[in-house]
Amino acid sequence: MNILVGNLISLVAGIFLIVSLCVNNDKQAYKFQFLNTLTLVFASFFFNSMVGAVVMAIASARLFMVFKGRFTLKWAAFFLILSVTVGFLVNTLGWVGLIPIIAVIQITICNYAYKDIRWIKLSLIVNEAFYILYFYLVFDFVSTFVQIVTVFIGCISYLRLVQVRNAEIAC
Repeated sequence: MNILVGNLISLVAGIFLIVSLCVNNDKQAYKFQFLNTLTLVFASFFFNSMVGAVVMAIASARLFMVFKGRFTLKWAAFFLILSVTVGFLVNTLGWVGLIPIIAVIQITICNYAYKDIRWIKLSLIVNEAFYILYFYLVFDFVSTFVQIVTVFIGCISYLRLVQVRNAEIAC
C-alpha cells in the first residue's frame, strides 16, 4: 500500500517537474522545481527512504532561496555541506542512497553557477538522469517513468529554446 500511495504522490511531483522544464522563465522554472521537491519529501516517506526525504527537504529550502534570489556562494557551500553530511547520516539504502547525494551536489552547484534558462534546463536534465536510476532502485516506478518522460520533454524544450535563441541572434 505504501508503494501505491508513494507513487501517486510522486505523480503529482512529476507534473510539477515537467511544467518546470516547459517554462522559459528561470523564476517560474525554480518555482515548479521547488514544488516538485517539496512533494517528493512526502513521497519519500512512503518508500521508507529517509535519505530521499531529507535530501529533498534540503533541496526544497535551497530552491526556495534560489527562487527568491537569495542564493549566494555562502549559501551554496552551506547547502552542499548540509546535504552531504545529513545525507550520509540518514542513508539507510547503502550505495543506492548515494545517488540523491551525488545528484544534490550536481544541482546545487548548477543552481549557483547558472542563471540563463538554457543552462538551468540542461542542468536539470542531467540531474534527472541520476533520479531515473534512484527512483527505479527504490521501486518508485511512477517517478521513474515521469523522470524518463521529463528528460524527453526537457530535451525537446531545451532544443526549441536554443533554436529560438539562435534565430534571435541571427536576426
